[in-house]
Amino acid sequence: MTTTFPDVTISTDRLVLRPFDGEDVTALAEMMNDEHVTAWTSAPHPYTHADAHAWATRHSHAERTEGRGIVFAVAEFLTQRLVGIVHLRNTNWRTLSTEVGYVTAPWARGEGYASESVLAVAQWLFRDQGFERLELRTAADNTASQQVAQKIGCISEGVLRNAWLVRTQNPDGSWADTRTDLIVWSLLPEDMEDMGDADGYNGHDAYGRDGYGRDGYGYGRGAQAGAGGYAVGADWS
Repeated sequence: MTTTFPDVTISTDRLVLRPFDGEDVTALAEMMNDEHVTAWTSAPHPYTHADAHAWATRHSHAERTEGRGIVFAVAEFLTQRLVGIVHLRNTNWRTLSTEVGYVTAPWARGEGYASESVLAVAQWLFRDQGFERLELRTAADNTASQQVAQKIGCISEGVLRNAWLVRTQNPDGSWADTRTDLIVWSLLPEDMEDMGDADGYNGHDAYGRDGYGRDGYGYGRGAQAGAGGYAVGADWS
């Protein structure tokens, strides 16, 4: 039984989803210190250059090589500027199910990048890797993340009461943990069958890291916490 994802790069019309590297460190640190990322994630705060370097050069790659999932750095196709992160984790290779989380840089919000990148990963996961379930968990008040789940066709399955901690900022600028509910969402292969070109995604390609594209294809349609501090599902946007 396969227990690791292949080392791939996925491309959409606007984005490239690829492994992190050392050149991402500065942009990653800047993105992860945004107040909304601090509020909705368990990432260290402040998120230091050392945190970013460890994630970009070691820990994100270990997610794949150690069989827990796979991490994609999401970049604009034209500028190569870091847009965000898509992270598959808590992968169950027996049941062929995994959980997705995502972060979007402050400057890139409102452009549909989160939906585009997560949908591309879901298509690759179901159609190329043969997976049967993708799960997301969003904090009850994180409406932006919930909109991403709805846009890509996820179904809300229920609520885990008092199951997560978010951060709220005090008047003095410090942060305090507050308990919240989690909404559980899922996406199955059949949920995507009716998603066509109206979604604005005309397809994407995935290429093996050997550089020859031998794993390439086109579709024509449509946080176990580590040094990165990512823990529960898609409660980031």
